[in-house]
Amino acid sequence: MQTEILPEFLRTPEGREADAILRSCVHCGFCTATCPTYQLLGDELDGPRGRIYQIKLVLEGQTPTRVTQRHLDRCLTCRACETTCPSGVRYARLAEIGRHLVEERVQRPFAERLLRQALIGIVPYPARFGPLMRLARLVAPLLPATLRAKIATPRPPGDWPVPVGRRRMLALAGCVQSVSTPLTNAAAARILARLGIDLRVTPEAGCCGAAAYHLSAREAGLAAMRRNIDAWWPEIEFGCEAILIAASGCGAMVKEYGEALAHDPDYAAKAARIAELARDPAEILGQEDLSVLGAPGQGRRVAFHSPCTLQHGQQLKQVVEPILTRLGFTLTGVPDGHLCCGSAGTYSITQPALSEQLRRNKIAALESETPEVIATANIGCQLHLEAGTPTPVVHWLELLDRQEAGIA
Repeated sequence: MQTEILPEFLRTPEGREADAILRSCVHCGFCTATCPTYQLLGDELDGPRGRIYQIKLVLEGQTPTRVTQRHLDRCLTCRACETTCPSGVRYARLAEIGRHLVEERVQRPFAERLLRQALIGIVPYPARFGPLMRLARLVAPLLPATLRAKIATPRPPGDWPVPVGRRRMLALAGCVQSVSTPLTNAAAARILARLGIDLRVTPEAGCCGAAAYHLSAREAGLAAMRRNIDAWWPEIEFGCEAILIAASGCGAMVKEYGEALAHDPDYAAKAARIAELARDPAEILGQEDLSVLGAPGQGRRVAFHSPCTLQHGQQLKQVVEPILTRLGFTLTGVPDGHLCCGSAGTYSITQPALSEQLRRNKIAALESETPEVIATANIGCQLHLEAGTPTPVVHWLELLDRQEAGIA
């Protein structure tokens, strides 16, 4: 694609990066076939190709409007288009740059600004988010059904194995997951302990930075990244071999730390090293001898929802499914498994109508072969799906841990 980017943008690293991404796009349109919002709305401007064109116009000097902002807001950043693209266009990165430019130039209505500030100021902080979650559980019977469904079902985490000086890995506690489903990381720790691996959490680390970063509060997001790097670095220098990130959305973000902080002279090298060490649990378990776990599945029928951040963001396709099969679970079919469930970080809050449509479609696909349980690899997807179906929804690591502990 030919571009005429304004010199003021080309003088910046992001402007040059955006120009290179734009030039790699040949406008073939293959991306529209896998774009969830284009499939729902049928509007070219609500597909990757149309959004790319809108960002191009802004970079070339056209003044963005609320309409521009609305079309960019509707993008889930699911990155299915990147998986489909034959030219390797880095759409998600371009969308990030474009949204930031538009955010600087278009003022949102007060209600939108308030909502986004609340999300940025509460969700990434367990000390703030936790009390609100506990309060919500107390008053749940008084809440409307739509709000009540969003409250996570509490699951006791159980004991965390005591480290005994073997192989060591770090775990990202995160923000929403640490409050809503602490069982996930505890299950990971118990599973890894059986494989001879100690899993540790550094309390100084917190949100991966994605919540703020993807809401165009980039400095807040970068500050969270730097805090995590500082918290993890002593353990890495001491020989920690990997950083396990059970939430695939957080994993996708941490794996991009090197890119996000590439121009920070104090953190660029450390961020790149952190990104190299970041691992999804499936990457770790897929390399280990799992015979010690036996066959805990015993034929239990499971529908696995592969989050967009796992299959498109991290490009880890068909990594969890073979592990579940090896451990005795029977996987049911999931039509259109490449499509987003509508969670997409804070999307279910900022774009509730579209999110609800996508969830209905995804649940219908997941339940098409009547599974006993739905498993996923991301806290956002887990809570979003759980609110829309009576079928139990869990993180896939919980299946392994529950069977081992004889709980289910």
